Amino acid sequence: MNHLLRSLAPISDRTWELLDNEARERLAPALAARKLVDFSGPFGWEYSATNLGRVELSGWPAEGVAARQRKVLPVIELRAEFTLAAAELADADRGADDVDLEPLDRAAHQIALGENAAVLNGVDGAITGIAEATPHDRISLGENPEGYPREVTAAVDRLLSSGVAGPYALALGPDPYKKVVQTAEHGGYPLVEHLHKIIDGPVVWTPGLSGGVLVSLRGGDFTLHSGQDLSVGYDSHDRDGVRLYLEESFSFHVATPEAAVVLGQ
Repeated sequence: MNHLLRSLAPISDRTWELLDNEARERLAPALAARKLVDFSGPFGWEYSATNLGRVELSGWPAEGVAARQRKVLPVIELRAEFTLAAAELADADRGADDVDLEPLDRAAHQIALGENAAVLNGVDGAITGIAEATPHDRISLGENPEGYPREVTAAVDRLLSSGVAGPYALALGPDPYKKVVQTAEHGGYPLVEHLHKIIDGPVVWTPGLSGGVLVSLRGGDFTLHSGQDLSVGYDSHDRDGVRLYLEESFSFHVATPEAAVVLGQ
C-alpha cells in the first residue's frame, strides 16, 4: 500500500483505469508549463528537495572548523480534491460509457492551472517563477493582436542580444491565445503561422497565464523536478460518494533567468 491508499477505495480495477485515463486526457492540453521547460523525474513521493550544488557558510562550530550548509530547493505539493457519485462509479462497473466524471475534469483543470502558475509566476516563499526571475523589462502585447508580431519580434531580439539561442516557445494566456488563432493578417494569412515563423517553435495555450511569456527551448535553462507525478488518490467515502484527489510534488529551478521575456497585456 502506498500513500495514495487506492486499495482502500470501493473502486474496481476497471474503474481506476477509467479514472486514470480520464485524468490523463484532461491534464494533457492544460499542462502548458511542461511544454516550455525541461522535465526531470519523477523521483517518487519521498523526494523532498532538489540539489543546487551550492553551499553557504553557516558558522564556526569549533576553532579552525567551518560549517557549510548545502543549498537545496524544497519540493512543494499540489492537491485538488473532488467527489464522484457512488452511483456513477457503480454504473462504470456495469459498462456505462457516459459516466459523469465532471468533478474529476474540473480538478484536473485546476491543478494544471496551479502547476502553470507556479512555474511561470512563482509561489511566495516556495518557488521563483520564470516571470519574476527574468531580468528583462516587460514588453506590452497591447490589445490589438495585429501588433503581436512586432512585440514578439522585439522579445526574440532581446533574447538573441543576451546570447540566448532558439528555437523559442510563446506561451499565451487564454484571451491572447484566442485572439491569435482567430486573427488573419492582410491577405488572409493566419497570425498564428506568422508567429510560428518568428519564434521557430510552438504557440502554447497556457491557462493560468494572463499575458504571454517567450521562452527559449534550447534546454538547460528551466527545469521542473518531479517527485510524484500527477496521480489520483483516495481520501474517504460514504454511501453517496467517493472523495478522491489529484496530487503531485515538484520543485522548479531557474538556471538562466535571461532565457525568457514576459509579454504583458
